[in-house]
Formats: sequence, structure tokens, C-alpha cells
Amino acid sequence: MSGVTDVVIVGGGAAGLVCARDLNRAGVEVTLVEASDGLGGRVRSDRVDGFTLDRGFQILLTAYPQVRQRLDVAALELGRFAPGALVRTDAGMVRLSDPLRRPQDLVASVRAPVGAVADRLRVAALVAEVCARPARSLLRRPDTSTAQRLRRFGFSAGFIDSFWRPFFAGIQLDPELEVSSKRFDIILRMLALGATGLPREGIGAVTAQLARDLTGPTGPVEVRLGAPVASVGPGEVELASGERLNARAVVVATDGPRAHGLLGARVPDPGSRPVAACWFSLPAPPVHAPFLLLDGVSGGPALNAVVISQVQPAYAPPGRALVVAAVPGPRALVPGLADEVAAQLSSWLDVAPGELELVRTDVIPHGQPSQSPPLNVRRRVDLGDGLFVCGDHRDTASLQGAMFSGERTARAVLGHLGGPERLAGA
Repeated sequence: MSGVTDVVIVGGGAAGLVCARDLNRAGVEVTLVEASDGLGGRVRSDRVDGFTLDRGFQILLTAYPQVRQRLDVAALELGRFAPGALVRTDAGMVRLSDPLRRPQDLVASVRAPVGAVADRLRVAALVAEVCARPARSLLRRPDTSTAQRLRRFGFSAGFIDSFWRPFFAGIQLDPELEVSSKRFDIILRMLALGATGLPREGIGAVTAQLARDLTGPTGPVEVRLGAPVASVGPGEVELASGERLNARAVVVATDGPRAHGLLGARVPDPGSRPVAACWFSLPAPPVHAPFLLLDGVSGGPALNAVVISQVQPAYAPPGRALVVAAVPGPRALVPGLADEVAAQLSSWLDVAPGELELVRTDVIPHGQPSQSPPLNVRRRVDLGDGLFVCGDHRDTASLQGAMFSGERTARAVLGHLGGPERLAGA
């Protein structure tokens, strides 16, 4: 078919890159179009005044199956978070450690003045419970909100507010703990079973690895940057420039709201959880440890922060420290956020307000799809008529979900093209 490629993929984030990679390795001709100036979607990093800034506060969980399968984790040169957290309380900073990986800290964690002793013992019990079950078993459980899950497990309201809420608010972008308990269980399992870290070159190194391997038996994927799409339809993608690309199959690999905009009722809007990240530099690190810092007393818009140069020193130039604070939920969209966060961190970290120099504020209206219960994992990727969709809104709102949806979609496209066996060994 002259002038017709096999597949056009709209969107060069993690899902689109995995889909393109698998199809290309199976011998399928692929054109990938991306609206922005680079690949990676929400998983990108920038260099600003000698600092490495991710687009929002992000972490890499090495226990994700797709991470283990597709990435050269050693080549990322991860700086690793300590297993646990420092919790800000009225009595000062208190350390709670992961009971499975740091059993030597169990007694100190149980004695820490955060919630009741029973709460702190239940943390170990909950971690052990989710680690004892396969992930598929956790996803088959009845679904509730994260808050209901924690209450039913026996945690007190005070401990939920001072520990679980600031801890998971940054991961699930969910300050009210409304997100599916299934997703909470899966993430807690991944946190406990693997390392949590940041690549030397920033979180964007993850998608950069995927993008470097886009050459299959029929040649490389054709990548077109700065090519926003106006519309899609069966067998056709129209660019904003007016150019039309014809294909045997079209994959929309954008975020959920954009996929809804392009595909309409075929892909309902999954909702959005906003987030902001405020990046500050200081002359010296206010905390000399690679711990996540949690605001256990609800003293401001940021619910957690980290001296990120203590986790990954390459994020800051010599003689400077870099702190990032995360503001999940609607407060991320309030004007003047950076000033509020700076005042909060000044008190929290016991540093003079003038020492905190704002490097950048990232305000991300769509950080993740909503994924309130009931969570429907493995959403349909084959929409019929040669149209397909992938992204974290089709599975779980995570890097794992995005990458796995890309894999599922590649298999579905191959079935449509009449050659699912072509993906064998990919």
C-alpha cells in the first residue's frame, strides 16, 4: 500500500516507546509522532543552572516487573533512598524505618512518637501481608479507598494523617487517600521488595534508554518531534500542520485527557490528579541522609520533601544542595505556591528563609489519572477499526502501568495486522 505505513503511534512517553520498540522488533514499520521537543512524556529531566530537575518529583521503583525486564538498571547508576522516612512531629524529626529491610531499627521505630505503638507494629504487619501475596492476588481483592483500607487494618486516624497520608500523597498524588486500595497494596509491595532511587542523569534517563533502542529488522522507528496531532481516525492521523499520515493501525499513546480529546467516547476521560514540585537550592544540605521527609503535622501545602542531592549527588553542582517539595492535589494549582512552600520548609528544616533559592516550580495539572475505586486494571486497548490506545490510564497509574500497557497494545496491534507470532522473543 503506497504511502501507507504499518503503524502510527501518537505520543512518545513510556507507553508509546515500549509499544514502538516491541512492534519494531517484530518487523513492523512504525512512525512515532510527538508534540513536544523530546521523547519521554512526563518522564523527562532538564538541566537548569547546573542542577538536574525532573519534571515533577519522581522516583524509580526497581521492583516493577517492566523495569527489571526492559531497563539496564545498573547503567542508570541509581542513587538510592534509605528504606524509611523522617517524620516531622511536634517533637522534631523522627525516623521510621522499613521493618523488612532494616529489622535492626524495629525497636527504635516502635518507640518513635508517631501514632500509638500498635500503629507502628501494624506497619510491619501490613508490609508483610502485601509481600506474602502475588501481585495478581492483590489486584483480585475487593476494592475500597486507601483510607478505608488503612482504617480496616486497624490504624488510628492520627497515624494515618501523620504518616500514611504524607507518605502516599506524593506517590499517588492523593492527599485525601481516595485512590484504590488495590493500587496502594501494589505500590507498597513494590516499595518493600525493591530499591527506590533516582538515575544519575535524572528520571529522564529511564525513557532515554527506551528511546535508544528503536531499531528493528526493518530499520529504525521514524520519530517526528514537534508534530502535534489534530485528529485521529481509522487508518489516518492528521497533524496540526495539515499533513495526513496513513497507516494500517493507529495507536494513541498520550495521557488520558489527551486520549479522550482525540478519541472521544471510545476513551472516557480518566480524571486528573494534579501535583506541583518546588525545587530549591541551599549552600549546604539541611539533612545529611537520603530519607524522604514527611510533614506529620500538616503545617503547609507540601506534604513531603527530600534533600534530593543526598539521594543522588549528581542532581546538584559542587557546593550546593537541592531540595524538592511535593504538593499533591488541588493546592498544586494555587498561585503563589512557591512562597508558601519556602516558608514551610524554612521552619521545617530550620534554615533561614534567605537560604532557600527557588530554582523552578513545576505545576502539572495532569500528574496521574484519578483511579478511585473500583480500579479497573487491564482496560481495553483495542478500540476496533484499527484504533488502539495505551498509557497508564489503561492499567495502573505508574511507570509499570504505562510500560505494560504499551506491551499489551503492541501484542493487540500485531494480532490486528495478522502476525501476533512476530512478537515472539521481543
